[in-house]
Amino acid sequence: MNLRQLSLTQYKNIDAKTFAFDARINCFIGNNGVGKSNILDAIYHLCFGKGYFNPTAVQNIQFNTDFFLIEGEFERDEKTEKIVCSLKRGQKKTIKRNNKLYEKLSDHIGLLPLVMISPADRDLIVEGSSTRRKFMDGIIGQTDKQYLQTLLRYNKLLVQRNALLKYFAANRTFDAASLSVYDEQMVSLGETLHQKRKAFLDDFTSIFKEHYRNISQQNEAVDIVYQSALHEKSFSELLEAQLDKDRVVQFTSSGPHKEDLLFTLGEEPIKKFGSQGQQKSFLIALKLAQFDFIKKQEGILPILLLDDVFDKLDQNRVALIMQMVEKNHFGQLFLSDTHKDRILDALSTTSLSYQLFEL
Repeated sequence: MNLRQLSLTQYKNIDAKTFAFDARINCFIGNNGVGKSNILDAIYHLCFGKGYFNPTAVQNIQFNTDFFLIEGEFERDEKTEKIVCSLKRGQKKTIKRNNKLYEKLSDHIGLLPLVMISPADRDLIVEGSSTRRKFMDGIIGQTDKQYLQTLLRYNKLLVQRNALLKYFAANRTFDAASLSVYDEQMVSLGETLHQKRKAFLDDFTSIFKEHYRNISQQNEAVDIVYQSALHEKSFSELLEAQLDKDRVVQFTSSGPHKEDLLFTLGEEPIKKFGSQGQQKSFLIALKLAQFDFIKKQEGILPILLLDDVFDKLDQNRVALIMQMVEKNHFGQLFLSDTHKDRILDALSTTSLSYQLFEL
């Protein structure tokens, strides 16, 4: 799969630009602030229907303008896929595939597999549990439509259950029968999410560990620990046990929406005990494992975006990534960097075709 052409109109700081891309490697070179990351973000936007760096759609409209337009021409399975994403202030964002409007954004997810590696990935280590759940759900959702629909239904019910708990508190009342209507549906969906996450991590973690060993060139013990109260009790038991607490705090305090991933180095949290280099290796291994998992499940090579990555990595890690490029581990690759010489040095290690765009 590859992106042949991209056109941007009034997207972030870009007035109007059109690019025709190489099927293998494409590099955006320029100073900070010229729009390199915004171009990668636009590619991500076409694949997922939202930006990577700022998912609040209206904030992606160029300042003092009324709309943005992103158009991309992809090739997948020897077919052309024309994707158009647009938003006008005060209106709903639209996404079209081959001139046909999507009724639901979720129908688009998975059509154009993509993996982004960015300095912003550090949030996976330092931020809260929701960031890691989104990472896990995003990978599974790209390869399992049923999982994505189950997650959307569960989250909708969760919002409704929380609203009911707030209503009970505000009106000093309680109706167990009304709450049980949500509980019964959430239990079924929640158990499904938990089992699919567990199966995913069993497969994903082994891929991740292999990448970490290759990147770090160390025999360090790393792991991804799935933290969930559903390991010990069924979801229905948890909801019953937490009911009094839920009524006091006015939200659902247990379930799949509270699960987390603990990233460990030698059985200790890498967030606290990992060096900067170890954390970088951990994050790159996570993203490369994401790439390989999607490739395995879908049978195609996702597009890979590397945003300002070479500036944050030492030469050993850069060399490893370029070795994987040379061995055709990846398909189409997009890079951004502030230093042309550094990109050219990296590209000198591969015989693959490439194109430079100086901004």
